[in-house]
Amino acid sequence: MRLRNHVLSSPEVTRWAVRFPLTRPIARRRARGIFDLVAGFVYAQVTAAAIETGLVAFLARGGATIEAFAAESGLAPHAAATLVRAAAAIRLAEEVAPGRYALGVLGESLHGSPGIAELVAHHRLLYADLADPVGLLARGGGGGALAALWTYAEGERQPEATEAYSQLMAASQPLVAAHILDAVDLAPRRFLLDIGGGEGAFVEAVAARHPHLRLALLDLPEVAARARARLGPRAEVHAGDFRHGLPPPGPDTVSLVRVAHDHDDPVVADLFARIAWLLPSGGQLIVAEPMAGTRGAEPAGHAYFGFYLFAMGSGRPRTAAELTDMLRKAGFRSVSERRTHLPLAVRVLVATR
Repeated sequence: MRLRNHVLSSPEVTRWAVRFPLTRPIARRRARGIFDLVAGFVYAQVTAAAIETGLVAFLARGGATIEAFAAESGLAPHAAATLVRAAAAIRLAEEVAPGRYALGVLGESLHGSPGIAELVAHHRLLYADLADPVGLLARGGGGGALAALWTYAEGERQPEATEAYSQLMAASQPLVAAHILDAVDLAPRRFLLDIGGGEGAFVEAVAARHPHLRLALLDLPEVAARARARLGPRAEVHAGDFRHGLPPPGPDTVSLVRVAHDHDDPVVADLFARIAWLLPSGGQLIVAEPMAGTRGAEPAGHAYFGFYLFAMGSGRPRTAAELTDMLRKAGFRSVSERRTHLPLAVRVLVATR
């Protein structure tokens, strides 16, 4: 490894590699990778500006000129041109004719997934914390703008924080729910309890796919009130903190959708053990969330979610192997992964009691 790094960092080797036809593509990819590390924040802010100025929605209506966008957005023509051309450079937009633009391939995906736009807006808080990344690390995580959003889960009941976080989770849930339900067969199950279920977006998706299932949801009182309004009589809604108690036995299936990685190891281990006690023999726990070490999506694990949860002040990304070990220690006799179509967004473990 030292030899490899010495060779790759040598200016002479770099100059030779970009000139030699067989190594030139490799050298260019490595240079692009380094540049993307340096420029990634700018790309993210271009994306945020494209959403906040209405550029994505504007281009979704059909091809248009920079002048037309400037007139609609109120930006000066040179500012509008800067944004549109930057969006085209990162494939949010595409020049379809000289001076005329439409949504690019990534812009189409962004426009079709409202949850991504919500997440981009939410990143203002994360970026505020990451403005001083060494300071964030030095203070041990938390204590910043992102952690303030988490106060509703820590006993400081702030309605605005509850609403903001609940809306973000609900907006980003439909795509994740579809992948989970494609991976897990709930047809044989009888009664599902969704713990930490927020406003009920996952329960709503389950109800649409499996109308025979009895459904229940547990979340904090402020969030549970929002779930009752959304779900109506279709599901039982329990108000409470899962760290201090669970509903009575009865469910044969429990789901934790993007819940475990938000909490530290002792909390997760205790929750797994209490769920194992709650479930009957043959009962199942579904753990669904992005996981560290996902092949092809390695940066999403310890880089993105690692720093996100560190800034939040709670939880950490875990590998499938780490979660499996915790589940077995909690009393589950078998744990298997159910493949999803988009493991970057969500992977699924099913633990059987």
